[in-house]
Amino acid sequence: MRIVVLQHTCTMEPTAENQLPLDHFQVKKAVQALQAYLKSISSKTLLDETQQLCLLLTFWKIPKQEQTVRIPLPHALRNESVEVCLFTRDEPNMTADQTERFYKKLLTQSGVKFMPQVIPFKVLKTEYKPYEAKRKLLSNFDIFLADARIRRRLPSHIGKHFYLRKKAPLSVNLMSKHMARDLDRLVQGTTLTVNKKGSCCLVRVAHSGMTTDQIVENIVTAVGTISTKLRLKGKGIKIIHLKSHTSVALPIYTSDLSHLTLLEEELKKAKLAKATKQKQSKSASKDSRGDTKDATAETDVQSDGGGDERKDEEEIPQLVPIESPSKKPKKEESEDAQPSPWAYYQNKPHHSWLFLCTGIVLYLLTEFEVTDVPDGMGPVCLSVGIVFSVVALVLLPILKD
Repeated sequence: MRIVVLQHTCTMEPTAENQLPLDHFQVKKAVQALQAYLKSISSKTLLDETQQLCLLLTFWKIPKQEQTVRIPLPHALRNESVEVCLFTRDEPNMTADQTERFYKKLLTQSGVKFMPQVIPFKVLKTEYKPYEAKRKLLSNFDIFLADARIRRRLPSHIGKHFYLRKKAPLSVNLMSKHMARDLDRLVQGTTLTVNKKGSCCLVRVAHSGMTTDQIVENIVTAVGTISTKLRLKGKGIKIIHLKSHTSVALPIYTSDLSHLTLLEEELKKAKLAKATKQKQSKSASKDSRGDTKDATAETDVQSDGGGDERKDEEEIPQLVPIESPSKKPKKEESEDAQPSPWAYYQNKPHHSWLFLCTGIVLYLLTEFEVTDVPDGMGPVCLSVGIVFSVVALVLLPILKD
């Protein structure tokens, strides 16, 4: 009998469907070239500093949603002397010192390899409220962790510099049974932050102090995890480069143009599926409304049928609405109503024009001495006409309003 032993596969490893076809030989060549370049730089500067090696990912399209991908690595980026800070919630009926001792004891019992600096949420709000205290806190630690129960309350208390320096606190479930494993993966691994501002993003995967094989293993693991956890999947990645902070970008993966067409087809299918779902939901809502209308119509018919039988027995009196006393009854205009004196003077301005014209004529006759007219008659008629015209055209409308 033949026994076949199957290898145990971790759930965090990528599947064969979504994994990118990464050429290991090409990756190894790029790593060796980058190591040679960094070695030449270190010999010139006489400084033996380790530099971070990063993957530069370029997408076909700008992502529509922000995402943070946690990437566990087989070879740790940080050593055991890394400075870690943990923000925890305030335990009820405990002071800040008691809360700090409680969580340190919990971490020791769970078997965490490193002991982070525990800062309760109350201490963060009081002692680290000034701007300088926040900047000093940011520079004292390499990585920040936060209890998942207070993760959403931190941004308003830690400030924007944590996010600009890409040191945003990573969420941790302190009630989990595998808390030590989760903390080790977060501290020794890396994270990829995908935003909606552009089509490129950078993730650290190794450092110059590692061997070639260790760097290659980290790169392969990181690319596989990204291709599975990323919402765009592997087809959305256009090109991957390997670089340090001072070197040029060396390509290790280039996508095919067919991936762009496949990505566009997937987007079209997603849009069509969304549109069909909306149509189905609308039709279902219309059908439900129609059913409710039919049910109400049946009930109305039944109620009308029962009412016809009862009409003979009882007569329902008609209810007359009673006007509320607060409302004043409208005045009905009758045909016999007398017009107001305002309307009489306002609608007949020709009296003023008659006086005005008479005064002008008499004034002209006296000036040219055509006939014998009294001396004061022309100016009097002229002034009377002006007064009447002003009263009829200007004063009466103002008084009426």
